Amino acid sequence: MRLYTSELVKKYKARTVVDHVSIDVNQGEIVGLLGPNGAGKTTTIGKLAAKLKDKHQISLIAADTFRAAAVEQLEIWGQRNNIRVYKGSNGCDAAALCFDGLKEALKQDDDIVFIDTAGRLQNKTGLMDELKKIVKVIKKIIPDAPHATLLTIDATTGQNALNQVKTFKEMVDVSGLIVTKLDGTAKGGIIVAVAEETGIPIHYIGIGEGIDDLDEFNARDFARNLLEIK
Repeated sequence: MRLYTSELVKKYKARTVVDHVSIDVNQGEIVGLLGPNGAGKTTTIGKLAAKLKDKHQISLIAADTFRAAAVEQLEIWGQRNNIRVYKGSNGCDAAALCFDGLKEALKQDDDIVFIDTAGRLQNKTGLMDELKKIVKVIKKIIPDAPHATLLTIDATTGQNALNQVKTFKEMVDVSGLIVTKLDGTAKGGIIVAVAEETGIPIHYIGIGEGIDDLDEFNARDFARNLLEIK
């Protein structure tokens, strides 16, 4: 998956970590966002949508149906970005919602659809079954979807974040990572461990709560920041 911005410049603390980066996204993509509860998954979807809304017609599917707060949060992001949000009743079948939401998105000619999934790691078997079912119903509509499956992890959780990556990797084919909360106490050493042990590429880092605080990951600049090289 490729997002589009033009000549993006962002600073982290006193250093420039994204220097005139241009990125884009392919039309017609279905993107699944995974992650444990509290990792910033729903917020990340809102930030991704904000980056794309000026050049794409986007919709969001609220498939974390067991957490009313997650649905409400996604609706807030939808309102802020003027983007449609497809939702069902609390506790409804997430796969059925994805199926209906995706069909409606296609009718509306949306060219990018983000799906916010559940992250109930305390019920690993149930979560695995739900994710597999979602993928199955999506493929009934678009056989080669989802085109990207991004896992969101919280940098402040340290070793636990690595364990979460391994757990989700057992469930689905994770195509990339988004590491959030790098604006806090975490220096980001977990990024090194995750990259070394899993080989999954890191696409974006969250460096704040603002709508623009999501940047493309640059390994060289990150290493310089981690080692405090000016």
